Amino acid sequence: MKTISIVSQKGGVGKTTVAVHLAVSAANAGYTVALIDLDPQATAAQWADWRGTENPAVVAAPHGRLAATLAEARKSGVDLVIIDSPPAADSAAVAAAKAADLVLIPTRASAFDLHAIKTTSELVRVAQKPAYVVLNAVPPRATALIEEVATVITSLQLAIAPVCLVDRAAFRHAVINGQSAAEYEPAGKAASEVDQLYTWACGRLDMSTRPQSNSERAVA
Repeated sequence: MKTISIVSQKGGVGKTTVAVHLAVSAANAGYTVALIDLDPQATAAQWADWRGTENPAVVAAPHGRLAATLAEARKSGVDLVIIDSPPAADSAAVAAAKAADLVLIPTRASAFDLHAIKTTSELVRVAQKPAYVVLNAVPPRATALIEEVATVITSLQLAIAPVCLVDRAAFRHAVINGQSAAEYEPAGKAASEVDQLYTWACGRLDMSTRPQSNSERAVA
């Protein structure tokens, strides 16, 4: 079982958007996925209610129950766990990061959001897990802005994921319907960006983008 934790001390940076899209990508690829919602606002759990399907399974839990919830997921044969952590909760963020094989730190390209990354970076260092910043809701055609933001993030000794999620209407429309961008607009740019992010994350986890079939396992 692999685990990705989505962590940021700043609210409104798109943690749940990243979490649900990665979860759906893995589920639609054929993996059994659990999304653990540690945020008391339970935004991911609300999205799951709108969605009304069992895969990805979304479980709302306090961070004190994280270890037990992860153990239950492993016992149930879950392939991938996505942990959506709450903002401004040091203990929950550290617990989520320590439980992860990969930590993603979403941020918007603004001064306030970048300032919050400093605190998040310190928490991630405590966890000592591989961590990458994911630029989210980036304005279209903002190459110069991305370069400026990358300089700030690099100065904090954090790595940057090579895929940005641009501010697109498809993301907003999709989540309201309990969907992902790929389900709402399969041929759209948002779907392509999520697919690239999912493929990259699988590479960081040393995990195939889709589960092997029985025949493929036999050949291997």
